[in-house]
Amino acid sequence: MSCHPRVTEWPTIIHTRLPSLTKPHATVLALWSLGRVLARSCALTAVSAFLATGLHRKEDTVRQQLRECCDAATAKRGPARQELVVETCFVPLLAWGVDQWKGTPWALALEATTLGPRLTVLARSVVYRGGAIPVAWPVLAATAKPAWRREGLRRLRQGRRALPRAWTVMVLADRGLDARWLLRRLTRLGWHPFLRSNTGGTFRPQGHVRAVPLKTLVPEPGTTGQGTGIAFKGRQRQLHCTLLACWEAGSKEPWVIRTDLPPEARTACWDGWRAWIEQGFKITKRAGWQWQRTRMTMPERAARLWLAVAGATWWRLSVGGEADEAIPASTVPEGTALLPRPLRLRRATRLRLVRVCRQGWTLSLVALLEQAPRPMGRFIPEPWPPVTVKRELALLLPDLAVPLAA
Repeated sequence: MSCHPRVTEWPTIIHTRLPSLTKPHATVLALWSLGRVLARSCALTAVSAFLATGLHRKEDTVRQQLRECCDAATAKRGPARQELVVETCFVPLLAWGVDQWKGTPWALALEATTLGPRLTVLARSVVYRGGAIPVAWPVLAATAKPAWRREGLRRLRQGRRALPRAWTVMVLADRGLDARWLLRRLTRLGWHPFLRSNTGGTFRPQGHVRAVPLKTLVPEPGTTGQGTGIAFKGRQRQLHCTLLACWEAGSKEPWVIRTDLPPEARTACWDGWRAWIEQGFKITKRAGWQWQRTRMTMPERAARLWLAVAGATWWRLSVGGEADEAIPASTVPEGTALLPRPLRLRRATRLRLVRVCRQGWTLSLVALLEQAPRPMGRFIPEPWPPVTVKRELALLLPDLAVPLAA
């Protein structure tokens, strides 16, 4: 493995794509990401033992080299040692994905993940083929109050520089982030918010004098609706937006989405894509890099470790996604996981027998065993859900509520 041409090429690719990194940082980051993909772990001991065997080096030497990548400058030996500044890599990492992306649709999810009572990661991830790839990740102590607004506005402004203005960008977020400031910022950037809301609020449909509780818009399972109106209470906080509502049969509560898109353009099933970020966290943890086993307690060290996590995930999903696209659609069954039952007008996506992340790991390992060139994939996203619905649905009010046929 030490003389494999693709192994020696990987540090050069990272240094080119992330120019803010020094050459030593790029080299160690390449070793980190390569070791994680092959060892399927982000544990320092597991990765260093694997790399030391393959590179014919002492394990303690490799371990110390990997450890110092996550250390602050004051914790390193030597006066010329520099600290890896993770924030400078967010925009180049996003631009790297844009260069490898086929097409113009782009779905960005905002979500937080925790590591027990120690750390909280405020992740911004690109959702892709049932998974998610982190592009920005402020890490805080678990006891700290998440500063979504301060950090979010700054990261969104930075990300705007990397995404072409002609692209259609959808931003997905779960309950708790359906704030007025986020909706306004996303629309100013030319992006489309798709934010899930709590059902305890109110909404004033267009043409109505008074607001109505959100729970009354979809009164029972099997109903769905969409319309424009005014959200949020208070004259200074009011915001014109579109509300999409859907209560699927079998669900405990309805899904309510706030967006700037016209009512006839999208349905609430789009928010199913946000669930892919949960699969991205699963890759980071028990189904991939085993990050839940780390003993890190310092947010700064964890943020640097996540840079290698991002690089390994980009590589693994790009390779696996390209292989997934090459599988003939006639050989696998189709599924309708993205669409609520009342709106399953056509099949939205197919079922996968093997996860994209798993396919990427298999192809990378086989290439190394056969001494073949290390696979370098590209991102080929699946078609987006239908842009229009076949039925013209009005926003369901209490006095007009009629369940739709499943």
